[in-house]
Amino acid sequence: MSNELEAFIEYISVTRALSKKSVEAYKGDLLSIENELQTPLISLESKSVLGYLTRYKNKRTLNRKLSAINAFFDFCHKSHFGAQITKYKFAKIPKLLPKFLSYTEIQNSLALIDRSSWLGLRDYALILFLFASGTRISECLALRAEDMEDGWLHVRHAKGEKERIIPVAKVALEAINAYLLVKPKEHEYIWCNYKGDSLSRISAYKITQKYLGVSPHILRHSYATSLITGGADLRVVQELLGHASLLTTQIYTHIQKQDLKETVEVCHPLA
Repeated sequence: MSNELEAFIEYISVTRALSKKSVEAYKGDLLSIENELQTPLISLESKSVLGYLTRYKNKRTLNRKLSAINAFFDFCHKSHFGAQITKYKFAKIPKLLPKFLSYTEIQNSLALIDRSSWLGLRDYALILFLFASGTRISECLALRAEDMEDGWLHVRHAKGEKERIIPVAKVALEAINAYLLVKPKEHEYIWCNYKGDSLSRISAYKITQKYLGVSPHILRHSYATSLITGGADLRVVQELLGHASLLTTQIYTHIQKQDLKETVEVCHPLA
């Protein structure tokens, strides 16, 4: 690893305090270029970098690599490691509206869960909590009892180590309490598997897939969508979701516009 790359990894780890997974992703993407081309990244010409990137046909993967490269060169320029500002343009990706479920769809699926066992109570509480809180699955699985107090959730393991506090619906808290009363084994984390160990991301995915046919992240989209279509301020939704940039949250406004358009088409006589 070149000295510049090592300094960049230290910068995003300590100064920017990115999550461990984010740091590893940056490190892996940038180190693979240096190892493949056998040259420090800062010394590479644009032609060599772009030539290396042509192997990535998936535009989202390509943009992730470009994001890491741009962040590295921006750091080097500001740290006076490189004289020129090097910035590569991202590949254009068609904007797709995030998939989401309506409240009715979620309600209908929850009604099918057999809550006569503690695992059924867990599945019910997990799905309800994800929809009521809008948390990322990593944040949800890191949940401890002390993280919830008086109807508020303290998200301590947020993306980028940015903590936030969000209100959680009473019905979701009641579902969690019902599950905890019959949970067979005490554990550091609230969500456990049938062995009493911490629930994994794969297991959480299987639970939401079983009842809803979607990944846990779709419930986060559903949470945001329900707020936006209900009239919530965009900046409030940004705060609740823990988005660093308002641009990330703005995608949900397209859903609101689509909802307004459909309402006019159905209700207006000139539509």
